[in-house]
Amino acid sequence: MIAYKRFFLCFAALMLTLMLISADCAATERKTLQDEIPKDIVNSDKDKFFTVVFENDSIGAKNTDDNYTNGVRFTYFDLNADIPDFVKSIASYIPTFEMNETTSVFYSFGQNLYTPSDISQRRLDPDDRPWATHLYGSAALVTVTDNHLDEIEISLGLIGPSALGEQTQKFVHSHVTPSSQNPKGWNNQLDHEPTIGVGWNRRFPQAMQMDLQDYALDVSPYYGATLGNAYTYANAGFNVRLTPESEKWQDAPVRVKPALPGTGFFEIPENDWSWYLFSGLETRAVARNIFLDGNSFKSSHSVEKKPFVVDLNAGLALTYDVYRLSYTMVYRSKEFKGQDDSSVFGAISIGYRF
Repeated sequence: MIAYKRFFLCFAALMLTLMLISADCAATERKTLQDEIPKDIVNSDKDKFFTVVFENDSIGAKNTDDNYTNGVRFTYFDLNADIPDFVKSIASYIPTFEMNETTSVFYSFGQNLYTPSDISQRRLDPDDRPWATHLYGSAALVTVTDNHLDEIEISLGLIGPSALGEQTQKFVHSHVTPSSQNPKGWNNQLDHEPTIGVGWNRRFPQAMQMDLQDYALDVSPYYGATLGNAYTYANAGFNVRLTPESEKWQDAPVRVKPALPGTGFFEIPENDWSWYLFSGLETRAVARNIFLDGNSFKSSHSVEKKPFVVDLNAGLALTYDVYRLSYTMVYRSKEFKGQDDSSVFGAISIGYRF
């Protein structure tokens, strides 16, 4: 496992370095990404997107109901929103972030559930991860400057019984997956704690491109960092995508963080139908993960987390008119010492443009 992880870390670092060099070189060879964005995208009368994301291990390769077992996220994305003046003032203090005609905003609301491997036991297993739920809301700005895309997201949330993890899991098991085990260990969950986090990502869309006539094949590296009491980590990775040339500006689907970045933006296809094939890799250096480290300000159950986590993912998005359906399969390496298996889960998102 150690050799496997080192291989992916070295591979990700090498690919990221090569692609960032490529992105810088591309700026001298062609128009910048900001200049190339078609005006009808920026000024479209259908400039709003609503996306629902559902992530669960039951729609992955495993149906184990452990580790990161469920996530739901609702996102409203507005390409041409009127940015409040106070938000502009805050953005002006953020290094390297530039407000321009491409600046967009999105708001999200979501819930994540984390459980140990045996949810039928009432007693606490000190060698397995804590029971935990995160209920949160977030607001973010996205802007394209020169050849890169910057995303800044601020989130506020709550961990503990009031985040309604027990009620959510029991409802799903009773009405959606009645054959699943009844979860009995929620009395062991992490205690109440408010959360705050600030995340930043810089992407280089279309940094490396290949001409395939009617299709667009490109690689987009990215890096970033998140700071907060729920998560603190640095991340780097890349996304590979294949899509029809006529809809090459569509973006990766929205996912539950931490994950491959994506706004969920898609173009309305010229011939009603379109598609988007993608895969990617992300490596995270993790300093803080409250869902493994336990509560910040009081004694609680915790396990010894691993300092590096690798995500591999692949998926397909299908667009019909103003609707988009996507599926992503995610492999996540072991996150703590003593974890029996890596995590494999699926993500389904439904987007609507209006």
